[in-house]
Amino acid sequence: MEAIKISLDDYILSGGGANGESYDHKTDPSVMLKLYFPGKIQQPFDEMMLARKVYDLGISTPEPGEYVVTEDGRYGIRFKRVLNKTSYSRATGDHPEKVQQYAEEFAQMCLQLHATPIDTTQFENVKDRYYRLLADNPFFTAEEKEKLHQFIADVPDKDTAIHGDLQFSNAIFAGDQRYFIDLGDFCYGNPLFDVGMVYLCCVLSDEAFIKETFHMDKAVSIKFWDCFAPAYFGKNRSLKDIEAEIRPFAGLKTLIVERDTRRPMPEFRDCLTGILQ
Repeated sequence: MEAIKISLDDYILSGGGANGESYDHKTDPSVMLKLYFPGKIQQPFDEMMLARKVYDLGISTPEPGEYVVTEDGRYGIRFKRVLNKTSYSRATGDHPEKVQQYAEEFAQMCLQLHATPIDTTQFENVKDRYYRLLADNPFFTAEEKEKLHQFIADVPDKDTAIHGDLQFSNAIFAGDQRYFIDLGDFCYGNPLFDVGMVYLCCVLSDEAFIKETFHMDKAVSIKFWDCFAPAYFGKNRSLKDIEAEIRPFAGLKTLIVERDTRRPMPEFRDCLTGILQ
């Protein structure tokens, strides 16, 4: 697929992230642009093709547009923008008195996503992704890697959808419409790999990160988890039991964080103690 040439003169910078920047169209509020940093060509193409496949599954996500390139050689994706949207993290931070409502709505979105059957020939298995991350990680010993590999292998397989980066900032709503966004890590497998990220973001992350990233105090984010867990797992299970099950999957997320930060993350590795003993 050939990229469509566009001019950045038509856009205004609206935000940034680890891989690139986001822009709003100056005259058309229904158009937004996700532009990757210089040198990244295949990644935006792969993400656009994945976004299209996910959209075609009927999963509630903004409709992807075109693969584009700017005058300075940066590649990106143009999306149809959801107007007047709010993320569940922003809404919770702005209205902490509604934390239970937002957590339960988010849980219902996750349950629906995780019940969506997937053509496993079209998407990656989450286990294969973790095997690759584990092999590339320079901070675990060979013995530790063997134990983690075995834990991953023993997790029961599923052929249902996984977001891949299930933060409550990656679910948005506008009126009565709900959408998942940032589905570049979409795959299939056991949903516990997904829910581990919810626990990591809400409970394990430090106060400063939660404040900067999710716009709330850590006490509010913990409350979000405390409301999310029974809505997702069922009210007949104790929070202690749920957390005992989910902590190792949150700990596995350290493979992603350590890849990005290039340093060991002991605050997340503590969740892996039972596996590594």
